[in-house]
Amino acid sequence: MKFQNMKISKYILMLALAALSAGVTSCTDYLDKAPNSDIDESVPYQNFRNFQGFVEEMYNRIPVITNNEYHTTFNYGEEDYWEPQELRLFARSVDFGDFWGYTTCYYSYPNTAGFNPGNTKRNKANVWENSWYAIRKCNIGLSKLDQLVDASREERDLIEGQLYFFRAFFHYMIMEWWGGVPYIDYAIGPDETITLPRETWQECADKCAADFRKAADLLPVNWDDTAAGKTTLGNNNMRANKIMALAYLGKVLLWAGSPLMNWDSHSRNNAYAVYDEAYCKQAADALGEALKVTEQTGRYSLLPIDQFNDLTLVYNSKALPGGTETILQENLDGYGGRWGWNMNTDFRPQRHIGAGIKCWPTANYSNYFGMANGYPIEDSAVKDSKSGYDPEFPWRDRDPRFYKTYVIDGEVCGTNDPKEAELFTGGKDREKVNPQKGCYTGLFNAKLCLKIVGEDNVRDGWACVLSLMRLADVYLLYSEAAAVGYGVKQSAPTYGKTAEDALNVVRDRAGVAHVLPQFTDTKDNFLSELRRERAVELAFEGMRFHDLRRWMLITQRPYTLKTAFQFDRGPGFTQNSTENKVFNLREEVLRERNFTSRHYWLPLPNKNDTYLYEGFEQNPGW
Repeated sequence: MKFQNMKISKYILMLALAALSAGVTSCTDYLDKAPNSDIDESVPYQNFRNFQGFVEEMYNRIPVITNNEYHTTFNYGEEDYWEPQELRLFARSVDFGDFWGYTTCYYSYPNTAGFNPGNTKRNKANVWENSWYAIRKCNIGLSKLDQLVDASREERDLIEGQLYFFRAFFHYMIMEWWGGVPYIDYAIGPDETITLPRETWQECADKCAADFRKAADLLPVNWDDTAAGKTTLGNNNMRANKIMALAYLGKVLLWAGSPLMNWDSHSRNNAYAVYDEAYCKQAADALGEALKVTEQTGRYSLLPIDQFNDLTLVYNSKALPGGTETILQENLDGYGGRWGWNMNTDFRPQRHIGAGIKCWPTANYSNYFGMANGYPIEDSAVKDSKSGYDPEFPWRDRDPRFYKTYVIDGEVCGTNDPKEAELFTGGKDREKVNPQKGCYTGLFNAKLCLKIVGEDNVRDGWACVLSLMRLADVYLLYSEAAAVGYGVKQSAPTYGKTAEDALNVVRDRAGVAHVLPQFTDTKDNFLSELRRERAVELAFEGMRFHDLRRWMLITQRPYTLKTAFQFDRGPGFTQNSTENKVFNLREEVLRERNFTSRHYWLPLPNKNDTYLYEGFEQNPGW
């Protein structure tokens, strides 16, 4: 078996450079050194301040997701439809099954299209290289802990806890996209020959879990409550902490227990294309522990529904998006100016905002947003007496998050120069009127471009920052893990809430009725509703693609479809009304994605590079 380079040559170079930064010396006799220029290699690690400076770079390696170029794409499930003429987007490559696009497309996340000295945001979107670099630094740091002699027990625990957290976190970041890799848990020497084979996803997850558990045992709930954290009081919110480590511990175990990872870890034997209950129990225990500590301490809390859009986007605010709910965010590099003109342009038609790339939320995805009474929508074209859904009044009595996530026909966007959204078939904003930059789907995105945005006002001053982990997600992860591991009506021993209870916590915030009895009678029925809940709550936050893959649904209908609404306006139309009557509501397929099992993972980078050693295989099918 041969192994492709996938930029391993750069990785080895980084290993060597990192080793040198850690104090490894080499032949320097030919250099003229100034007197007293030799520095003790232990100096960077002798006290907490110095060692924390070494650790700080790990935070800077957390990826930029939302905007690493003038435009960007990060939702690769069935939720978005980008203008078909635009060829530079990884989202388009995904639609056509070309997952190599992340290595070639100008607008992509993750991005390995090349290092750009003038664009730090673009470089921070390179998950592959940044993760390996950070893992190397973690291992160097752990190997130097014996040199931390001028530190309290608390300070030593903070350093060690962060190093274990980030070693697991960055392995997980790689595993999420590319599958199992060698779990590097020691500082590889610059002259050492690498012969480490790829491990299965579950083997990697076990090692991640061990590191996350060590981190959770060492880290505080809140750095502001520590003596060391007092020097950075008020700026500690995103520092690795106990709840963060427990949440990621639970997440990596749930992923390990998900159908894809179970199947992939057992030689792709179809008998294993199901949940692994043992992993899910462990996941539920960890996630339950995270939620128990959260509720006992109040460290995190769900934002009220009237602040739901603040989870992703704020305007002219000194506060970051996410508020009290965010546990870990993407990299903040340039966040104050990276979501202005171009990104607003991406989500509105030309009549509202200039030119540029255009992205439209799909009709099929909006159907996950059921009714406020808790019923799902079975068919957008069919009236349902149980749920109260009526295709002649399709925007009436929907899940309150629907109105926070979408602009519907007739709603007014903008403030200084407000314009009504004409999204009916033949309306001024539709693709039939403007095939180049008109709306193809009959909806605008209101989660990544708020309704107050217009052509001549509020085009900049925005901050859009995604949460890599937020509290609602933890409740839903726990709900899924507990349902599989313990049952819908039982709780994990670490936490008092059942799977059903945890899902209802998220619905209570949204103002949606609790899970209906018809979905709590069996595990499969509950998981179906849980999947719908994740689609709604986490819409357009970069989660859906990973969920569909781990559930092994990305190759199956209807998850392969992207559709548009076509409809005519009825009489008595009123602006900004959810009570407007429509006729002839129907869905038309815009794209059907033809995925196979090879599309469960991205290909490893650089398929044409030199083979280095046996044992590290390319992902199947690539």
